[in-house]
Amino acid sequence: MIIERPAAQTATAHVYAAIKQRILEGVYRAHDYVREVSVANELEVSRTPVREALRELISEGWLEAIPHHGARVSAWTEQDAQEVFEIRLLLEPLAVNKAAQHIQAFQLDRLQQLATRMERLADQANGRDKIAVLNHEFHRELIQASGSQRLVMVLDNVVRTSIIRRNFHHYEQEDVLRSMHHHREILRAISVANPLWAENVMRTHLLAARDLYFQLKESDND
Repeated sequence: MIIERPAAQTATAHVYAAIKQRILEGVYRAHDYVREVSVANELEVSRTPVREALRELISEGWLEAIPHHGARVSAWTEQDAQEVFEIRLLLEPLAVNKAAQHIQAFQLDRLQQLATRMERLADQANGRDKIAVLNHEFHRELIQASGSQRLVMVLDNVVRTSIIRRNFHHYEQEDVLRSMHHHREILRAISVANPLWAENVMRTHLLAARDLYFQLKESDND
């Protein structure tokens, strides 16, 4: 027997997904307010599911509640960035090591497709937001391929937060191409079942991303 979800719950899920996607794509940026009325009008829903979706996004850390002003996109502090990169450097190379041992053919195909789509977008001026979304999906698929649900659970939110907080618009072309090259080398290592190679390239990939993130932060503050 199939039990259908109540319409209100479906509407909340729809609003939740739409707002989160806009954050991922950079439509809503740090400190931008997400207004109930505007979202309700744009998505053609009542304010109730919008309110419920905002509450859920606040509880997950995507938004923060500002008294008497509403909900706005959470900013990422320097300490947040340091902690997130530390966690990723410890656990994501391990996940890739396991992926090199356990990955399924369909998962590797999916990762190859994502890498190709990112490479095609790298030369497009308006492709950076789309790269951010695909990059999140690429890392998520890699972690899923580890076969470890505990790693998936721990890293899912950490990786997502790390990627969406980086502004790919500020990347030089060589930085984007370096990232694309790392993706391909990780996939090459996985395809020949070399866990240590895959692990080391992922660590290099994350160290480069961390260094670039803080370089850009410094230049923004100058």
